[in-house]
Amino acid sequence: MRYLVRFNKSRGMPGRGTVDHVWRVFEGTQEYICKNVEINVPCKGEKTGEDWSMVCYGVMKLDRSTSTITIEAETVTAPLTDNK
Repeated sequence: MRYLVRFNKSRGMPGRGTVDHVWRVFEGTQEYICKNVEINVPCKGEKTGEDWSMVCYGVMKLDRSTSTITIEAETVTAPLTDNK
């Protein structure tokens, strides 16, 4: 999945998180606002509209207790084989 990560310029405003919610993460059209982002895959800067975003591909994990989004590499599982 493709993710865009941006700084939350409207943090602290109604519906935009507290002043500590400094990140906006987009998964398709779904937006998540969080305090922390950890990106464990290659990423690059890309102009998305008038703003710049960090763009990366992977799998997102959301920890609501710490308001942290982690983006990790997709895990590929090899099919089980019968070695008789």
